[in-house]
Amino acid sequence: MQSTQDEVLDIFKTTKALLQGHFILRSGLRSEYFFQCAQVCQHMKEVTRLIELLLPQLADLEIDTVLAPAMGGLVVGQEVARQLDKRYIFVEKENDKLVMRRGFKIAEGERVLIVEDVITRGGRANEAIDIVKENKGIVAGLAVLVDRSQGNASFNVPLFSLLELGFPTYHPDNLPNHLVDIPAIKPGS
Repeated sequence: MQSTQDEVLDIFKTTKALLQGHFILRSGLRSEYFFQCAQVCQHMKEVTRLIELLLPQLADLEIDTVLAPAMGGLVVGQEVARQLDKRYIFVEKENDKLVMRRGFKIAEGERVLIVEDVITRGGRANEAIDIVKENKGIVAGLAVLVDRSQGNASFNVPLFSLLELGFPTYHPDNLPNHLVDIPAIKPGS
């Protein structure tokens, strides 16, 4: 029987969501690997399966609403909400900062699960956590498909990840020799 990690990696590879090359991450750091979850999100059967594999970790959480940061978390968050039969909202960038718009509201004491596709440093996830707290909601947890932070992302809420993979990241001025001659691209996150 295939392990969950092997099944998840197989889904990412067959949908071309796990890329290899020389990539500029949102943080400005460089990596030889990049998760382009938008590729897997084209295939709803695979998204459905990924969330089915993630949900057992969330079974004990009390959740009223699922919130996802745009863009990466939109499809994943919506599928989590669909499978849990919960309300779904999202936050989006405005002047490079996440904000809640479109008439979305979080009630005082509302238990919110934040869902993201991939975290490396956790910047957008922490912004979403702050938004929930500023609106007097309770963050029930943070669920991600891929945690590539290598334990370096810090959250004051429970973290649930489907896959933990630690690919090295590099400062642009300190690249390994095998990446120096490969043009860096920013595939979008």
